Amino acid sequence: MKWKNLSKKRKTYFVAGITFVAVMLWSFITAGIITKNFNRSQVTGQQDRQEAQIEGIILTETKDDHKYWEIYGETGSYTSDNSIAMLDNCIGNFYDDKNEVSMSFESTKGTYNADKKQIILYNSTHIIIKDGTSLEADRVVWSGNDNPITAKGNVRITRNKEFLATAEKVEISPDYTDFKIIGKAVSKIYDNKNKEK
Repeated sequence: MKWKNLSKKRKTYFVAGITFVAVMLWSFITAGIITKNFNRSQVTGQQDRQEAQIEGIILTETKDDHKYWEIYGETGSYTSDNSIAMLDNCIGNFYDDKNEVSMSFESTKGTYNADKKQIILYNSTHIIIKDGTSLEADRVVWSGNDNPITAKGNVRITRNKEFLATAEKVEISPDYTDFKIIGKAVSKIYDNKNKEK
């Protein structure tokens, strides 16, 4: 049978059939490409793993109308297999017993471990405490309201242009009033005319 001898109706059926087969073939190939990583993770036993990529993520801990902390990330991700939220370009606050901000922070990276109830801030971390004390560090770890906050790596503390200290590691008391400087440190105290004492 030649193409010229076919009726218009048969030509239409033939073209529709070829188009249908081509679309189905394209769908199967595309589905295989899209799901190849999914299939690989099921083979390795991670079929129960859930992951979410989020823009504008906010995490907070509140109990009995008392807010303990809040952290906001420009972008973030959460994986269910290790219960860790990872945040980029984050800012946040810690609160005192009166629900007032006692410490604020910003960092280029942060994580929240839901199992350990622990916040870790990485890279370019800057903290400001209610009394005017400012702290910069490479890594800051908060492990609950009753534990000291630890800051490590290139730690720099200033207070109202009156005090400057650099250290390897610093522990901040849970009420944010006392600092324990650990390791090699340099401290300078200035008078009200910014002269070193």
